[in-house]
This record gives sequence, C-alpha cells and structure tokens, in this order.
Amino acid sequence: MAEAGMTSDPSSHEIADIAIIGGGINGCGIARDAAGRGLKVKLFEADDLAWATSSASTKLIHGGLRYLEYYEFRLVREALIEREVLLRSAPHIIRPLNFILPHHDGLRPAWMIRLGLFLYDHLGPRKLLPGSRRLSLRREQAGTVLKPQYGLGFSYADCRVDDSRLTVLTAMDARARGAEIHTRCKVLQGSRENGHWLLRVLDRRRDREFDLRARLVINAVGPWVSEVLENRLGQTQHKPVRLVKGSHIIVRRALASAIGEDTAFIFQNGDGRIVFTIPYGETLTLIGTTDLDYEGDPGQCAISAEETRYLLDAVNDYLAEPLGPADICGSYAGVRPLYDDGASSAQAATRDYVLDLDTAAGAPLLTVYGGKITTFRRLAEHALEKIAPIFPQMGRAWTASATLPGGDLAVDGVPALAEELRQRCPSCSPGRALRLARLYGTRARMIISGVKAADDWGQDFGGDLTEREVRYLMTEEWARSAGDVAWRRTKQGFWMSEEQMLALDLWMTQRALAEA
Repeated sequence: MAEAGMTSDPSSHEIADIAIIGGGINGCGIARDAAGRGLKVKLFEADDLAWATSSASTKLIHGGLRYLEYYEFRLVREALIEREVLLRSAPHIIRPLNFILPHHDGLRPAWMIRLGLFLYDHLGPRKLLPGSRRLSLRREQAGTVLKPQYGLGFSYADCRVDDSRLTVLTAMDARARGAEIHTRCKVLQGSRENGHWLLRVLDRRRDREFDLRARLVINAVGPWVSEVLENRLGQTQHKPVRLVKGSHIIVRRALASAIGEDTAFIFQNGDGRIVFTIPYGETLTLIGTTDLDYEGDPGQCAISAEETRYLLDAVNDYLAEPLGPADICGSYAGVRPLYDDGASSAQAATRDYVLDLDTAAGAPLLTVYGGKITTFRRLAEHALEKIAPIFPQMGRAWTASATLPGGDLAVDGVPALAEELRQRCPSCSPGRALRLARLYGTRARMIISGVKAADDWGQDFGGDLTEREVRYLMTEEWARSAGDVAWRRTKQGFWMSEEQMLALDLWMTQRALAEA
C-alpha cells in the first residue's frame, strides 16, 4: 500500500534541499517548517513516527515550573509563550489542565512557591489560561483524595497533549506542504561528495537499499544523535550528550473521577524533584517522571523496579488511599538526549536545545541536541534561521499562526464537534464521537463519511477500534502495525486483549500486502 505523499523510489539523481534523519517531534517540526517555506524536504525514520522519545513524554505542554529553580528563564519564557501558540494550533489534542500543588511542610516554603508561580504567570503573555492562586484544600474537591495534613495548596494552568499524535499531525502537515515522509527507512551511511551529501538508505518494508543526494543533512534522531554522527556520518568530533531516562507508570484508579478530568496534581518529593499525576483517559491516571542517567541502547530502555517504587512512594506520601503494584496497568520509559552542560545530577541538566551547524566540509550538517515537546515549533524556526544563508530563496517564518491537521476549530470546540459527529452519524455513540473528535479534530468527518448503519464501521477490532478508523490511519497517518494504531495513534491498546492486538496486526499486514 503506497503512502500518501511518498515516492516509492527516491531517485539518486534528484538532489533534495534537506534530508532529515529522525521522525520524532523535532525532525517532523523542522520538515514542516522547511516545506512550508518552499524547500524540498525528505525525512527518514527508521521505525514509526514518534516511536521512541517523542511518545514517552509526560504528555504536557508546559513552561516547566521547576526549571525556574535552575534559572532557565529563557527556556521557561519560550515554553510559556508556546503553550498558547500550540493550544490554538491543535485544540483537539491539546487541552488546558489545572494543576494543584499541595504545600508540604519541610520542603519548599510557601513564599518560594508563590514567588515561582508569580514568575510563571508573568514571564510569558497569557490570554487563554488562568493565572495561579492560593487554595484551601479542605474546601476544594481535590482535597478529598489527599491526606488531611495537606490543607494549603496552589493551583496554576498548563496543558496536556497526546505527544505521539502531535508528532504525526506535524508530519502530516509537512507532507501536505510538499515534504516526503519515509517511515521504516533507515539511513545507513552518509558521505560528503562535491558539495552535497550522498546517503545510503535501507527501506525496511521492501528490504532494499537506495541512494539519495541532499544539499543539507539534519540529524534529529534524539538519543541516537552521537551514534549517527560517529558511525553513519563519519563525524568524530561533536558536542557532548547526556542521556537521561524518564519513566512513567499508569494506574487504573481514576483520580479524575474525584477531582475532574481537567485537574492534575504536582507533588513535591523529598529529593527536590516533583512527580505529576495526570488524568489519562476516563479511567486511568498517569504518574511520572523519573530522571536517571542512562547507558545502553535507547530503544531497549524500560522502567525498573526501583523507579516503580519511587513513583508509588512519591504519590503515596500525599494520597489518602495509597496505590500499590496491583493498581499498575502499564508503564513506559524514554531516553532524553540532553545537551551535557556538566550539571551534577540528571534532574539539573538543562532541557534547553542546542543547534550545531557544521559547514566546514562544504556539505552542511545541522545537529539537534536536546529540546522539549513544548518548544519543538520554536526549535524548528531557530533551525531554519541557522540554515537561511544556505537557502536564501526560502520563505519567511509562518508556523506561529498555522493550525495542524484537524485543528481548525475553537479552543473549546471539541464538545460541539463531537455533537456534530453524532448528528451526522447516528450509529456513532457519544463516547466514540468524543474520542474521534479529540483524536482527529475536524478530520474525524473523513472517518464517519458514508457511515449510516453500524455495519458500515466494518470489522470490530476491540477497544472501540473499527475497520473504518484503522483504514484511515493506514492511508493518512503511516500506521503499519497494531502497535502504531493501538499505542501511538489512539492509546486504545489499554482496552484490547493480546488476541485482539494479534488479530489487528494480521489484518493490517494482509491489507497492506493486498494493496501493495
């Protein structure tokens, strides 16, 4: 089955302006921005989009309150500005979230928290989100799930996001503007020849190799940044990288049922770190994250027993009804490729990004170090600013006011869209209509188009996934396996059995072969 917007055989004779290695949020963000400025862009991802770090975040669009303690004022200001830029661009997958921070005697004093929140309120312009305030938790619904000693608290606003969907939507917009997005294509080797790059690429789906020429290569592979530089691009000298693992657990207790689905907690811990508890769907809660230095293959990282216990202990210090291992229904871990600024601990290492442009050998190479989900759009703008002298013909910055696919609706327009879907498609249940509206925004209309009766949805794969939706994901969003669909596109894997996952994988494989 051919992917929309992707050539089946990239020609070795055609020279691309930019070849991007890595289909995470930064690579896709740069591809989108560059394609929108008229540059010829090809992006190569060895696996699925957002396969690694970009699907393993804490699912937040936030300024980073704790970064103020490390004097990261520039980063926090940039991230605070981006909160509302991104909220406007994708209000279906990004939603405001109210955070409650209980005051813990013996940790940060109340005046310090209040000062930090004052800075948080004023470092960046804020029009869509409310300011912070002091709370009496004994008078708030949220206080009912906390131990009685937590009477004082503070609230502030940030946003939640479906991180892997943000990456996929960014890639879709890049494709719509002319970029070629090649998934399951691994760049094996690259060399500089006569003022351009010659790349050798393995198409893993078709089990064949091909060559590609590009004027500029961008290395945006996240935690594999050093490996690609040294082993595939022949760059022995590069900036230092610190790999930091962040792990999360998902529990089946829905704190949202007590405090509301748009309210989360941020708990202070005795080691100076903080732990979030965030509503995750209607019946789950996400808890994270850890910060541990990591060695080894980033693709093989997993949460440890010690990290699991750490997260449970951190939240149980606050919760009136403690959580145990039996409450855990899932976990994930990801490796952040931080620029190594020499910080003494992983939690203190900078979350800011560094862009390194090497033009010494004729064919330029831009390497991306670090970065946060929240600042991916600005990182892309800064990357284009760096390479502007190489491509003087490219257009101006444009992404600040542009929406992502499906995001052309009001910031609070999801409920109205869900109701519209119900009116258009009577066989669409209220729960499915809301889920589709939150995942696909206005593009959900494509999924329900022509659906009249229940049979029109096609095969039922479990977890509310139907043939109609899976076909859309294969055609429009590069989905090729059950994991792509159930975890990185929809998160419905939590409500599917192993047998259902295997059946979905088999159906997708057969479908792809039939349409190849």
